[in-house]
Amino acid sequence: MDSQFEDGLRIRKQVMGEAFVEKAFSNVDAFSAPLQEYITRNAWGTTWCRDGLDLKTRSLITLSMLTALGRAHEIRGHVRGAVNNGASMQEIQEVLLHASVYCGMPLAVDAFRSAHEVLAEMGQIPANE
Repeated sequence: MDSQFEDGLRIRKQVMGEAFVEKAFSNVDAFSAPLQEYITRNAWGTTWCRDGLDLKTRSLITLSMLTALGRAHEIRGHVRGAVNNGASMQEIQEVLLHASVYCGMPLAVDAFRSAHEVLAEMGQIPANE
């Protein structure tokens, strides 16, 4: 392993959680191994390791872009990452509301569903009184 891959793996585990990354790599086979290595080295080992934005800001930006793309599965993982990086439920909620104006309501509704599922699992949503 090279240092860029190692840095990427460290940040990926820090943001997404050890279990998430272990699961991603446990499903690797000869076909998918190059993709996981590429993601770890080139997304996590470069962009996520750069100075200029803190990890919480990167997580919130990522959520807005995933909302625009309609990527519910990825939103679930990155909501967990945003919480791991210190984002509050309200900050995630505001990013998704903001995205609704620019991305469209159907995409925002899907993003809210995905985020709600993860935030509830993590105990981040207060019970109704």
